[in-house]
Amino acid sequence: MSHEGQPPVITIDGPSGSGKGTISRRVADALNWRLLDSGALYRLLAHAVSLSGTDSHDPARLGELARQLNVSFQQTAEGEERILLDGTDVTHPVRSEECGARASELAVVPEVRSGLKALQRSFRQWPGLVADGRDMGTVIFPDAGLKIYLTASAAERAQRRHNQLKQKGFDANLHALLRDISARDERDQTRSLSPLRPAADAVLVDTTGRGIEQVVDEVMSLVRERFPA
Repeated sequence: MSHEGQPPVITIDGPSGSGKGTISRRVADALNWRLLDSGALYRLLAHAVSLSGTDSHDPARLGELARQLNVSFQQTAEGEERILLDGTDVTHPVRSEECGARASELAVVPEVRSGLKALQRSFRQWPGLVADGRDMGTVIFPDAGLKIYLTASAAERAQRRHNQLKQKGFDANLHALLRDISARDERDQTRSLSPLRPAADAVLVDTTGRGIEQVVDEVMSLVRERFPA
């Protein structure tokens, strides 16, 4: 692909547990493109707020902290994700359900979203970017060449999250997870700033009852249509 103009972008948005993180990583690996896990940035900010003792009701300070985040994403030799904040591996605490809930609360703060916008857009580099999040196709990369919106039933998403947390050694209660996911959906979909919704030109992909390989194959077929070799 000729390096003229802006690097290409594929956005994969959707609610928590829809599979967008796994699918985005698989697609980025298949294309050898960069990956932006925007949800991790909000989780990282929530963790940074906790570490610094920042008042979570001080929007100006939260926005300043968002702009100053020093974050990097790496992979171990085994292909496992590593998330670094100021050079320290914070993968485990950042992926906790508690941190996810705090991140969802911070995401409704306009100063936070504004502070993280430039950081997210800085990931757009050659040979291309797969951006995973909730407003990647609507706000951060509205000119993306391919926009995908993944969804799944709340019950299935809660079960997936339960299995994921158990595998990683976290305690998890399925009923509590379903309640939390439903509350997060409501908060994300009804917030006044960048509500969770498909972009007008997004392709909707329902992952309920479908395996990872099947969804990856469908997404890669869409990629080949939009970005022919």
